[in-house]
Amino acid sequence: MHTKTVLIVHAHPDPASLTAQLAAAARDALRGAGHEVLQSDLYALGWKAAYDERDFPDRLDPARLSFVDESGHAFRNGTQPDDIRAEQAKLLAADAVVFQFPLWWFGMPAIMKGWIERVFAYGLAYGYKDAGNTWRYGEGGLAGKRAMLSVTMGGPASDYAPRGINGQLDELLFPITHGTLFFPGMEVLPTHAVYDTGRIDAAGVAAAKEALAARMHTLFGDAPIPYRTQNGGDYPDRHLLADGVAPGVTGLRAHLGTA
Repeated sequence: MHTKTVLIVHAHPDPASLTAQLAAAARDALRGAGHEVLQSDLYALGWKAAYDERDFPDRLDPARLSFVDESGHAFRNGTQPDDIRAEQAKLLAADAVVFQFPLWWFGMPAIMKGWIERVFAYGLAYGYKDAGNTWRYGEGGLAGKRAMLSVTMGGPASDYAPRGINGQLDELLFPITHGTLFFPGMEVLPTHAVYDTGRIDAAGVAAAKEALAARMHTLFGDAPIPYRTQNGGDYPDRHLLADGVAPGVTGLRAHLGTA
């Protein structure tokens, strides 16, 4: 296998947390396989989570803060803050990105959401080629890269089963896997999940680290989630599925094709 570059973005305030241990296990497995690993430990970085006017030191319009316009202006003209540009350099260098985080209130920690909002600039992750929504969902500025979520949950797997009380995990994470990662063109791999961490013991931690290390060894071989691409013919107007595509299927499942 050719050497690849992998970015691990992880978020937990405790450096001894399971999240940190899993990020380290992923790093060690990837390096052991000969890959280059970049890391963004967001709490250790003191990452600024709020996306606000401080991200646009050279305003296009000082009178009104349009995030789309200002993001595009800053990205095109190289006026983004240094922390954003440093993370974008990692992202652009990476062949794959692994997001390691605990599921907090059914989503990623705010600091990681802030990383997405600030780093995924207009012209890079959306508004690609300044063409609006022409290149999205399978195409775009991050096409050719892989992405994988590695998520820990305090509750048991049954809570996240198809009939589980919390809802099915892949549907809970759809806004991230499909809306955040597939949108700019990334190939999104099935989520790696560790359940019942509220009662995990040393043996469970060791098993979780071993399982994630195994996933890292197949990071560039596993088949991605078969989301339907915007420009592949299933969405003739780039908005709605054609009547003949997945007839009778509605909701999130309608946007899954066949592997």
